[in-house]
Amino acid sequence: YGFYTGFDSDNSSGDFSEANHKVPEMLDLDPHQSNRTGKHNGETEIQENGIKRHRTSLPAPMFSRSDFSVWSILKKCIGLELSKITMPIVFNEPLSFLQRITEYMEHIYLINKACGLTKPLERMQAVAAFAVSAVASQWERTGKPFNPLLGETYELTREDLGFRFISEQVSHHPPISAFYSEGLNKDFIFHGSIYPKLKFWGKSIEAEPRGTITLELLKYNEAYTWTNPTCCVHNVIIGKLWLEQYGVVEIVNHSTGDKCVLNFKPCGLFGKELHRVEGYIQDKHRKKLCVIYGKWTECLWCTDPITYETYKKNEKRGGEQRKKSVSDEDIKSESDESDDMPDVQDTVQFIPGSKLLWRINCRPPNSSQMYNFTSFAVSLNELEKGMEAILAPTDCRLRPDIRNMENGNMDVASKEKERLEEKQRAARKERAKDEVEWHTRWFHQGTNPYTGTPDWLYSGGYFDRNFSDCPDIY
Repeated sequence: YGFYTGFDSDNSSGDFSEANHKVPEMLDLDPHQSNRTGKHNGETEIQENGIKRHRTSLPAPMFSRSDFSVWSILKKCIGLELSKITMPIVFNEPLSFLQRITEYMEHIYLINKACGLTKPLERMQAVAAFAVSAVASQWERTGKPFNPLLGETYELTREDLGFRFISEQVSHHPPISAFYSEGLNKDFIFHGSIYPKLKFWGKSIEAEPRGTITLELLKYNEAYTWTNPTCCVHNVIIGKLWLEQYGVVEIVNHSTGDKCVLNFKPCGLFGKELHRVEGYIQDKHRKKLCVIYGKWTECLWCTDPITYETYKKNEKRGGEQRKKSVSDEDIKSESDESDDMPDVQDTVQFIPGSKLLWRINCRPPNSSQMYNFTSFAVSLNELEKGMEAILAPTDCRLRPDIRNMENGNMDVASKEKERLEEKQRAARKERAKDEVEWHTRWFHQGTNPYTGTPDWLYSGGYFDRNFSDCPDIY
């Protein structure tokens, strides 16, 4: 996840946001409930329904990368660790990797839906759709998120979506980002730690995800765990960058023994399988309960196994099947992007009788000028008037390099990035000199209670807002 994470040398991702503030009081201060419709004076405007708006665009458009080549950087670094490569800021997007992780929550309605479903199979279908939707925001996102500094944090509370979220960069080597989210109605807990392992293959860069993702549905005493698929960006030498996800994702319901196996298919020689996801849900006796199919860039459907197999057999026999587009608009042809970019013109082939599990959100019309951000992503770095007094001093929104890049001040952003990296290096040397160990603030090392594997667990207390002992990293 976040395939470019970890190219900044010596940055904290080396390899590659109750008691004192009750929830309603906090929410009044949440920047993501505020309106920034082209205004930058911090004023808030309330819609007729009483919910504050989020901003709909970034302060400055995306800086052109047309005069820069990733290969011009990478060719000097053949044989070196990717963690030692420093990338120019022009290849970044104005978000921290911690904020990128928060994009898991864009389709949180699927978790909310799962909390209200009475049948285990239907809950697993919703969780599977959520797992796929978590990587959907990466579609056409070829910018590199900023590597979090050691001790960096990000918080987000969304009353309209029913959750709050906190993450922390807990390790430098290896680079690990830990996160924890909970429903404001105390109906779910969602947590995990991410450690992307990068590999450079010459024409492409591959990010193999490490770390367990856990979702607990408290009403049903159910816990689901999974890992993300592998992410790969192509054409790093020449041509337009493009991205694919591939690998098998297994979602396990540790309470019932049900399992969902999802195969994110590699595009293949002619691009026929690009973006496709196919899999099934089975019970603890390995009986297939339903088949899931679709695209992680578009939508996900489910149907019963017999209907699916019958349809596939007829398809192989050459029986004519009516192809239905499951989108309101046709997916644009990507054939003009580069010689190495597969020509993909068709959408998901709909099997009659299938149930829609999830469909991707439409992106804002100016998304291509905003790093291909979704509407959710556009709001993540919003900083409202008065927020600085409320946020932890380690929050991503306060990072001067990201803030300057978002405002279009590229030269200042680049200098600030170098300053922060040097400050982090100096702090590490000082700790080594005094033989002082780094202590994480909001998470601790432990064992995932469901998988038995090493994990980073939330220690609690963040929303008490006692930030007196937070490190000075900016």
